[in-house]
Amino acid sequence: MTAPLSVRFDRDVLDRLRQHAAAIPGATPSGLAQRLVDEGLRMAEHPGVVFRDGPAGRRAALVVGPDVWELVVFLREIDDRGEAAVVAATETFGLPASAVAAGVRYYTAFPTEIDAWIEESQAASVRVEEEWERRRALLA
Repeated sequence: MTAPLSVRFDRDVLDRLRQHAAAIPGATPSGLAQRLVDEGLRMAEHPGVVFRDGPAGRRAALVVGPDVWELVVFLREIDDRGEAAVVAATETFGLPASAVAAGVRYYTAFPTEIDAWIEESQAASVRVEEEWERRRALLA
């Protein structure tokens, strides 16, 4: 549920917001402001996490490493647990332990969002593999 809030921007900031929103299909200045404030608050609450654009959309990522969902998949798939899992992630991704901890904290705060990224990634992987199999069968 949304609630109204009157905000006054400096003219330069408002002009830049409008220009940026105009460059994004379907975006509005108020929607973009909402997204940027939400992301800014999340980054303030979870130092070490940033947001990146990509072909699949905008997603949470570690400043110095992979997307948060990729870290979570790794941690779920390895046999190690606890501190050994953190060490394995630091070695695999070349990250400091603080970055792994930041990703884990973000996941625990937003598990539904990250789980949705994981599900979409797995579905996309299946689609690509099925397409490859069909192409291979056709050309065999």
